[in-house]
Amino acid sequence: MTDSDAGQDGLQTPLDVLGIMASQQGLLSPTIRQVEMYTRRGLLSLLWHEPSELTRNVGIVMLGGAMGGTLGPGNGLYNDFGHSLAEYGVPSIRLSYRAPNDMDSCCVDAAAAVQLLIGSGVDRVVLMGHSFGGAVAIRVAVGLSEMVAGVVTFATQSAGCEIAGGLQGKPLLMFHGDSDNILPAEASEMVRTIAGYGDLRIMQGDDHLLTNSHDHMFEEVLKWLKNIFEGVSQ
Repeated sequence: MTDSDAGQDGLQTPLDVLGIMASQQGLLSPTIRQVEMYTRRGLLSLLWHEPSELTRNVGIVMLGGAMGGTLGPGNGLYNDFGHSLAEYGVPSIRLSYRAPNDMDSCCVDAAAAVQLLIGSGVDRVVLMGHSFGGAVAIRVAVGLSEMVAGVVTFATQSAGCEIAGGLQGKPLLMFHGDSDNILPAEASEMVRTIAGYGDLRIMQGDDHLLTNSHDHMFEEVLKWLKNIFEGVSQ
């Protein structure tokens, strides 16, 4: 992962690469903290859902599409995940990119969120990404392999996922609407082919935002995550 403003020192962490000039934070609720990091390439904003007690050793990073955003697909799916997972003792970060649609920059942003969660006490992280964010999630999962426990994509693009073979068997759950007029379901099928595996769920009659699939995706992802939690705990 690179950033056009980054130095060539291979030992830099993602937070080093960001080049944070200043930061501030504030509580939006007892379990949600907003963190703003001012960098030379823009503002990185995080909504950090923090459980009252950490009971799982896995955290979640949720990534938006090419236009950014923190709600995710399915009418606020990411927001609902954040609240629900906090009740299970699982921390999560919803990320607002510095420069949406800039792959290198967004990968650095996502990697920095992974670093923050690892630094807060979890052992591994699951990356979730919608559309463009699916490619970001896959690229960061390959680049930070030892820190990542799995990947979930929603209506992912295939561009940027050419390295999906580097996931090396990490759990991969994928959702795609069969009525997506922005990225056809074949995009997720291609990524699954490149990875060589993956659990692809086709949402009948749904669009790119997976507007009608909130409840199904919510239940299926939580069920899938429970297996991840048990596997990492072993």
